[in-house]
Amino acid sequence: MNHADTPARYDARTILLHWTTAGLVVALWALGQTIDWFPKGTLRIGARGTHILLGVVLAAVLVARIRWRLSGGARLPSAEPAWLGRAAKLGHGLLYLLLVAAVLLGVANVWVRGDNIFNLFTVPAFDPGNKALRHQVGDLHEWAANLLGGLALLHAAAALFHHQVLKDGVLLRMRRLRGAG
Repeated sequence: MNHADTPARYDARTILLHWTTAGLVVALWALGQTIDWFPKGTLRIGARGTHILLGVVLAAVLVARIRWRLSGGARLPSAEPAWLGRAAKLGHGLLYLLLVAAVLLGVANVWVRGDNIFNLFTVPAFDPGNKALRHQVGDLHEWAANLLGGLALLHAAAALFHHQVLKDGVLLRMRRLRGAG
């Protein structure tokens, strides 16, 4: 492949969707890990409501990302050797799969357990007496979120490896656009 023909960076929409997703995943994971630290009552209801609201935003961003990718947007040629390119493609596929799983399991978690969203409205529980189902869905959501967080850390580590060790410009392709060119 001729690296001179490789675009220097992704387009603005791809960069925005990438970093918005990354920020939401970090915020959701951190909030999910700390919700139980909030005292019961208004603060915990607010934390749970924030987690659910950010999850809905992540779902919308994920739909936008998938639509953007399926419409042919934002694919740069691989700037790495063939085996690294295949590993990157597999990693990105797993990231998308875990994003979808975590979001869908989050929706299921709210539906199964029921929830109070900012004391503004209540999502009724699907089966209020079925604690086993509630725990199972909650555990699956947590499992998917933790796997996503771990894979996202590996993704970030790979980007830093490209930047610091390989010095191949891969990380710079996802930098924020500044001015023209």
